[in-house]
Amino acid sequence: MSWSAILRRLLPAALACLLCIPAAQAATIMVFGDSISAAYGINPAQGWVSLLQRQLGTQHRVINASLSGETTAGGLARLPTVLQQHKPDIVLLELGGNDGLRGLPLPEMQRNLGRMVQLAKQARARVLLIGMALPPNYGPEYGSKFQQVYRNVAHEQKIPLVPLLVAGFESDLAQFQNDGIHPLAGAQPRMVANVLPTLQPLLRRN
Repeated sequence: MSWSAILRRLLPAALACLLCIPAAQAATIMVFGDSISAAYGINPAQGWVSLLQRQLGTQHRVINASLSGETTAGGLARLPTVLQQHKPDIVLLELGGNDGLRGLPLPEMQRNLGRMVQLAKQARARVLLIGMALPPNYGPEYGSKFQQVYRNVAHEQKIPLVPLLVAGFESDLAQFQNDGIHPLAGAQPRMVANVLPTLQPLLRRN
C-alpha cells in the first residue's frame, strides 16, 4: 500500500481525535492590586492590566479590582466581597508595595498575603502572586527582606510567583513618573511581558 493511501486512511481518524480534545475554557482573571495595577498617573487604557486584556483577546476576561493606596490589610478586608462579586477563576495578587513604603511590619504583610491566597483558594480561584520592590533609599537590608516575603508566601501556599512586576527596568528612573514609584505608560508593556509567561500555564489548566 502506498504512503498516500495510508495517509488517506489515517487522516480522518486523526482529525476526529483532534476534535475530541476540548479547547481551553474562557477564564475570568481578576487583578487585585494597588496603584501600580490601577494605572495611577496614566490613562487606564495604557495600564498593564488593560494591555493584558488586549494581549489575551476576547477568549478571557480581565477584571481590574485594584485600588490606589491599598495595603495588604485593606486588601484582606476587601477581598471576600470582591471574590463574591466577580467569581474569578484566576486571581493576580499584586499587593504589599504600600506596606513597604509605610514601613509596616513585614510579618503582618506576609500573614495578610497568605490569608488572601487562602480566601481565593476557598473561592475556587487559582492565585498568581506578583512581587514588587522598594526604592533603593529604603536600604538594601529592608528591601531584601521585603522581597523575601513574596517568596515565602509563594512557597508556603504552593502558588506561582512573578518575583518582580517591574523586572528589567526597576533601576531605570526614566521609566517611572516623577515620584520614582509608578511606571510610565511606555513601561507598561514590559510589565505584561513579565506576567504572561507565569500566567499562561494557569490559563491552559482552565
